[in-house]
Amino acid sequence: MLDSAKPKTATVTIDDQTFEMPILSGSTGPDVIDIRKLYGQSGAFTYDPGFTSTAACESSITYIDGDEGVLLHRGYPIEQLAGKSHYLEVCYLLLYGELPSGPELEDFEERVTMHTMLHEQMYNFTRGFRRDAHPMAIMNGMVGAMSAFYHDSTDITDPWQREVASIRMIAKMPTIAAMAYKYSIGQPFVYPRNDLGYAANFLNMCFSVPAQDYVVDPILARAMDRIFTLHADHEQNASTSTVRLASSSGANPFACIAAGIACLWGPAHGGANQACLEMLREIGTADRIPEFIGRAKDKDDPFRLMGFGHRVYKNHDPRATVMKESADEVLELLGVEDNPTLQVAKELERQALEDPYFRDKKLFPNVDFYSGIILEAMGFPTSMFTPIFALSRTVGWISQWKEQLSDPSLKIGRPRQLYTGETKRDYVEVEDRG
Repeated sequence: MLDSAKPKTATVTIDDQTFEMPILSGSTGPDVIDIRKLYGQSGAFTYDPGFTSTAACESSITYIDGDEGVLLHRGYPIEQLAGKSHYLEVCYLLLYGELPSGPELEDFEERVTMHTMLHEQMYNFTRGFRRDAHPMAIMNGMVGAMSAFYHDSTDITDPWQREVASIRMIAKMPTIAAMAYKYSIGQPFVYPRNDLGYAANFLNMCFSVPAQDYVVDPILARAMDRIFTLHADHEQNASTSTVRLASSSGANPFACIAAGIACLWGPAHGGANQACLEMLREIGTADRIPEFIGRAKDKDDPFRLMGFGHRVYKNHDPRATVMKESADEVLELLGVEDNPTLQVAKELERQALEDPYFRDKKLFPNVDFYSGIILEAMGFPTSMFTPIFALSRTVGWISQWKEQLSDPSLKIGRPRQLYTGETKRDYVEVEDRG
């Protein structure tokens, strides 16, 4: 029996005119007021800096409930995926919508493994960067340059080329990130190995040298895999929205992902874990924590606690709990449980969570709070934190990119503005200007 209930609408009144806007409902989450016809009917735009109340697309990939601290990938809670699954299985889930069968996962892992090597000319291309180039700058340039090396997977109208480009980027991003790291420290590049898993292969490319064997500890490989998994996708964040905006113009996939990397480079986005670690070092010792907590509460002091609170999560960050578990495992393995930075982090977390100011404002540790400590303990410099984030997020960007291209309502992105500049005025010849 058909539902005869009248569709929900919202009423917008401008002066003496009233306009009805449809209200759309997703499978879960808040309703959305459809304002696509608002300008045509009323001549008015909406104003929403930072897009805090605007849904720019329809998606079935990732869902976040910030009030409840929920993160779902295709319906699966991130805690379950981080605890029971692994990164390449999560990649499959994000790309294709369902968890794979055994044969499907084996086939997918093999396809990724067979694409981890780079075109040999890309190694020569990398050597064109300055020796002191930031790894993120190298990654951004290298990914953008992939469109010059892989012409056979740039046609976005061809489903097969889209698929090949997707696999290539997931497979080659660890190789590019490791190359950027090796180049920045003056060590020779290390080729990928087909006998290693995804995370172990990345660690091997970063830390092995020709002079001696390097054996990847499975606990470190598991922790690295968790970091990849926890950062795989996060709905319509700044970098993902950038990828979608670039994609809406019809740009090739490598250019779109390079745009996402450029956006991620910002300290308010991908650089947050680096900023958090630097803050913990600035605090230095546990006895100085009250001083910094006081500064964070002082509205006249620009200092703020990095790694606390989140733009979306208003209860807790579900990724942070898993990240803290990994931190304990890694630091115990490496024998650095008494690491001064970790001790400051733990005490800062305890004092902040006991402080009414932070509780009332719901400022809790987020995923960045412990990830930097883990990466530093593994041996990564802070300059590699954001490249590792970019590596992890690649599958999310690609999934969102593929989804958008299949959307029949796709239009090139064109945000509007509230103009506050000069109105029309006449040109004055230079000799007549006062």
